[in-house]
Amino acid sequence: MAVAEDERVEKAAKAEKPAKGGGAAGGPPEGVRGALDWLPGKIRELKVFLAEVRGELKKVTWPGRKEVQATTVVVMATTVFFGFYLWGLDLVFNQLLSNVLKR
Repeated sequence: MAVAEDERVEKAAKAEKPAKGGGAAGGPPEGVRGALDWLPGKIRELKVFLAEVRGELKKVTWPGRKEVQATTVVVMATTVFFGFYLWGLDLVFNQLLSNVLKR
């Protein structure tokens, strides 16, 4: 998909006249004239990008309500489990460190 986008951007750039006094390709423009020539190209690139984003989002398989609920429960259970696990490790290491420093 990136190749197609690059080709479209290149075609759009070739169709434009190169700006006199403009910055390097893709770089910032020099002066007001450069900005006026540079801005329409960037707007075209943005339109192409947004059109491709819309196309890609149409290809996404979105999860259903049951799948979202199931994965939410798994995430919550895992979070609680690791919370208690790390709390236990903290207590053990706290005791070990306290015993080492008391000596």
